[in-house]
Amino acid sequence: MMQSRPFSPEVIFTSIPALLPYLKVTLLVGITSIITGSLLGMLLAWAKISGNRLIRSLADGYTYIIRCTPSIVLLFIVFYGLPKFVEASFGIDMDNLSRALFVIITFTLLFGAYVSEVFRSAYETVERGQYEAAVTIGLTPVQAFFHVMLPQAAVIALPNFGNSVINLMKESALAYTIGLIDLLGRTNLIISKNYGAYGIELYIACMLIYWLLSIIIERSFLKMEAHLNHKRIKVEEG
Repeated sequence: MMQSRPFSPEVIFTSIPALLPYLKVTLLVGITSIITGSLLGMLLAWAKISGNRLIRSLADGYTYIIRCTPSIVLLFIVFYGLPKFVEASFGIDMDNLSRALFVIITFTLLFGAYVSEVFRSAYETVERGQYEAAVTIGLTPVQAFFHVMLPQAAVIALPNFGNSVINLMKESALAYTIGLIDLLGRTNLIISKNYGAYGIELYIACMLIYWLLSIIIERSFLKMEAHLNHKRIKVEEG
């Protein structure tokens, strides 16, 4: 009878250097999804506060459907379904495209749905009278939005936006399920090459890297929030 291999804590730290180079894949997918998802979220937030009932209903319906769809299910739909749809509709073959592209599309759709509510609620929290007063004193609607409404809404939205970013970075670990070799994908490859040996140690090493990444993101957003609050207070006092 084969004996189980004893737990080896030293493997955790010796395996981290082998995993770290693949963190750049995780960051590339995550940062790109955050940027594109934020743009989609802004568009959806605008639609939700629009006076057009049809546009508002479509945005609300999209958000509801996406938020009720498990991340891994949406990833599989995009990865397996989108190439077939595009090929049938436009005759374009997507099978040779990078798997990272499908991950980015998936998490853009997810992130956009989640942060649209963050943006909408933050904007509606700012008193509408400030916008009207800014327009009254001669600012254009665009200037009033960027100089009066947006800075205040950004301070309100930042904590929830930061939480959404951390959640996205963790959710992006699902990318390994479609064969993308990112941080978790590399962890699984090493475990497979070792025939399952040191699996727990390697997963702990992967977890520690994700922990460090989450802490860095959290601290960065706290500093940004403090900076924006400081600027807002100076403006109000001035």
